[in-house]
Amino acid sequence: MNIPANRLDRSFQLHQQEYEDAALRVLRSGWYVLGNEVSEFEKEFAAYTGSKYCVGLASGLDALWIAFRLLNIGKGDEVIVQANTYIASVMGITINNATPVFIEPDKYFTLDVSKIEAAITNKTKAILPVHLYGQSSDMEAIMRIAKKHNLFVVEDCAQSHGAKQNGKMTGTFGDIGCFSFYPSKNLGAFGDSGAVTINSAELAEKFRVYRNYGSEKRYYNRVVGTNSRLDEIQAALLRVRLSHLDELNKERKKICNRYLGGIKNTAIELPEINLSYETVWHQFVVRVRDREKFIEYLRSKEIGTIIHYPIPPHLSEAYAYLGFKKGDFPITEDFADTVLSLPLYNGMTDKEQDYVIDMINDYKG
Repeated sequence: MNIPANRLDRSFQLHQQEYEDAALRVLRSGWYVLGNEVSEFEKEFAAYTGSKYCVGLASGLDALWIAFRLLNIGKGDEVIVQANTYIASVMGITINNATPVFIEPDKYFTLDVSKIEAAITNKTKAILPVHLYGQSSDMEAIMRIAKKHNLFVVEDCAQSHGAKQNGKMTGTFGDIGCFSFYPSKNLGAFGDSGAVTINSAELAEKFRVYRNYGSEKRYYNRVVGTNSRLDEIQAALLRVRLSHLDELNKERKKICNRYLGGIKNTAIELPEINLSYETVWHQFVVRVRDREKFIEYLRSKEIGTIIHYPIPPHLSEAYAYLGFKKGDFPITEDFADTVLSLPLYNGMTDKEQDYVIDMINDYKG
């Protein structure tokens, strides 16, 4: 039985006719950029998250770097971010010539709030919590710290579509929520796309202008902006997936609960979940000390895996100029050496899940 780490075709097949109808609707409309599909998706996603406004963009990375740009965070400013995130989170900061200030994650792979205040300086302008693997960061605590120190909060929600803390969705706590709709996300499009959620009408309007060459109407440019527009076809397809997002997240939860209940191998450390939060299980991430041996074993059983992420940003070649060295963030580095994402996708059958569980339980670490 061949089980890849992810299968996007299964998710498409679950609602194939709806996707095809939506794509044809756009193709036949003759309007392909910033039309009715985008505006309707923005309204629907804002309503889904509980935000006042949503602005569609071309990618999750664009959401991040434009967010910091519009908050006037740049050279000489510092942004606190967890060290174990995907490098795009950090790029959102450094594209604006601001400086990332890394802190360690907690046992849930999210920002360790107990370490935030020690990292704040007179240069600190914002906190960037990343809701990694589908679980919310402790946003209530983060917002208390931000308010105390007069800091902006930008949430990286690329992996947390629908995740909640005490009934409130990620992307609605801070000043800006940044979402990616990359195809593998819980709310995935069929290409690159992203969005921001905001409660400020003024800031929402700034995003709308900035994403469209800095223009509020054609050929009248208010600022030097960029081209970062969610296109009509992606918006139409996202509307379909959004209408099924709760059921899709529920299915992922069911799969992961089967993993949690079925995997019983002391060589495999299962993920810890904050039970007072509602995770959406973007990934099911275990930890294994002899990871390469385990990966090879699963590969021999035709079971795919992915490492999220093998090289933390502070040790990447891209950020060598920041001057960090191995050992500076030992928790993050230990995660990077041991984490492994097991197969998880909508449409995964019970038989496939049972096979993964059985093969893992048979592993001799």
